[in-house]
Amino acid sequence: MERISFTVPGPPQGKARARTVRNKYTGKPMSYTPESTVLYENWIRTCYMQVDGGIFERNEALLISVHAYFEPPKSASKTKRADMLSGKLRPLKKPDGDNILKSVCDALNGLAYRDDIQLAEKHIYKKYAEKARLEITIMKI
Repeated sequence: MERISFTVPGPPQGKARARTVRNKYTGKPMSYTPESTVLYENWIRTCYMQVDGGIFERNEALLISVHAYFEPPKSASKTKRADMLSGKLRPLKKPDGDNILKSVCDALNGLAYRDDIQLAEKHIYKKYAEKARLEITIMKI
């Protein structure tokens, strides 16, 4: 496999921090991943499997490119909205690009590639569009 591209519909989400709480029965601290992060990573995995994506070989260096598209806010004026959709203005809001990328890389770990150490290059782009989505491409270098 040389290259695979797929789309994840819906607003981009970043990887949330693990939560640490004290277990009420044992009194020991325990960490867990928030449910919203688990659900979003499962959504990414499902979208990948729908395009019949295989798995890249273990010894292949890979590039991952993630385009995160956000919808312009409803309160934006027509001029500002046009600038947003044309690319003159970029989203400078949460989630951070690195958290979006982390969520995607963790979701595809063991599914698209054996381990995320294979990802020798990572690119993240945040843009505005009419429909919120992620467009993900993985390719051999």
